[in-house]
Amino acid sequence: MLADDDSDDCLFFKEALEELDASALLATVNNGEELMKHLIETISNLPDILFLDLNMPLKSGSECLLEIKQHEVLKGLPVIIMSTSFNPDIVYRLHQQGAHYYARKPAEFLRLKELIRRSLEMVRDGLNEQPAKEEFVINAT
Repeated sequence: MLADDDSDDCLFFKEALEELDASALLATVNNGEELMKHLIETISNLPDILFLDLNMPLKSGSECLLEIKQHEVLKGLPVIIMSTSFNPDIVYRLHQQGAHYYARKPAEFLRLKELIRRSLEMVRDGLNEQPAKEEFVINAT
């Protein structure tokens, strides 16, 4: 699942996922309120992973993360925070709030594709637990 208010970023993400041939279904929402409503309505069929934009209207990614981690059923959902910015203080706070990983949104298609591939592999390999702070930031190389 992808929660992002930027339609271009959503399209970019969808195309990268399709090129990976990961046999994954992608659901998208465009703001935090829509995300939380969707997760509650589909609580018996949650996504395997949530890519969550940090800066969204109506409810920020950080606010959604807090709600997810406080919910008994949702708290196990692997959440990867994505943002164009990188502020170490915010990244540290997101780690403390329970995000699984933090990634800067790559501007290049191949780097985005690699980021998605690595993220899906981590979930597939059972790396759903939050890593240590030193391994929290995913770099798309």
